[in-house]
Amino acid sequence: MAQQAYVTEKDDGGSGDERPGSRLRRLAARLTGPWRGDPRIWRRGLVLAAVAGVLALVMLVHSRIPNRIGNLGSLTETFLPWCGLLVPVLLGLALLRRSATALIAVVLPAVVWLNLFGGLLTDKTAGGGDLTVATHNVNADNPDPSGTARAVAASGADVVALEELKADAVPTYTQALASAYRYHSVQGTVGLWSKYPLGDVRAVDIKLGWTRAMRATVTTPAGPVAVYVAHLPSVRVKIEAGFTARQRDKSADALGEAIAHETLTRVILLGDLNGTMNDRSLNAVTSQMRSTQGAAGNGFGFSWPASFPMARIDQIMVKGIEPESSWTLPETGSDHLPVAARVSVTTS
Repeated sequence: MAQQAYVTEKDDGGSGDERPGSRLRRLAARLTGPWRGDPRIWRRGLVLAAVAGVLALVMLVHSRIPNRIGNLGSLTETFLPWCGLLVPVLLGLALLRRSATALIAVVLPAVVWLNLFGGLLTDKTAGGGDLTVATHNVNADNPDPSGTARAVAASGADVVALEELKADAVPTYTQALASAYRYHSVQGTVGLWSKYPLGDVRAVDIKLGWTRAMRATVTTPAGPVAVYVAHLPSVRVKIEAGFTARQRDKSADALGEAIAHETLTRVILLGDLNGTMNDRSLNAVTSQMRSTQGAAGNGFGFSWPASFPMARIDQIMVKGIEPESSWTLPETGSDHLPVAARVSVTTS
């Protein structure tokens, strides 16, 4: 009889395995136990809620942050994706404070961040493509130019752009790339190496007084493509002056104007733009071209600094061409990571 009573009790769920729903309810009760009956859960964490609201507002209206004072708008836009790191911090503090108000407020910046950058979290790479290109700021003080050149060539790129070339290092790069690239041209501190013939090669004036940009027609099997290589002026973050980028902005406008007047319909821009796609000061360029990373990459594709990449300032952008995939290459002797992309020159 005792055994029968035990079996009956187990079958009724009294001392046997708990149902999943029961477990979840018990877990929820355990987590929310300290919150129940606490009249202060709505009054605590008002400061946290305010911080969450400001964070959401900064991301939502970043384009309206003025550049008049230290280019604060451009500085914010350069590192805008990193604002997302504050969301889990605020969430943790809201839980620690047991504040329902703060928890609800944290939803706002989370939604705004996902709206801005959620698309970059998915893998958009595709197969196909008929041209592979790569670009790399090799760093003027690179201790291993030959190894750097070979590393970029190992990507299998048909066209390679290099920036920040020192005059005395150009022969080293040329020799290292000679076996893979029959055609090349160096203009000032930028150069282009190609498996396909180059024509109409010329320097591009970006209002610097010396050459840091060039243009060439690459005759690919799928047709001619105008390829621009550019290294825009560096920017600095100074305590007394903020984000100093006036010369970079002026050069970006000049580069955008040159691309706008390009006669070929298929255009590729390779280079170190010292700015991200979010930076409004690059609108003269970014408004008329597509980022291969944004259109066909996997993740943010940060390229600088190489030791701990925080921003994608090395860009591959296209017009009249379809991006298929985009990625960063392994670290070399430079302080930048090389970036590469596979594109379809023949498009419908």
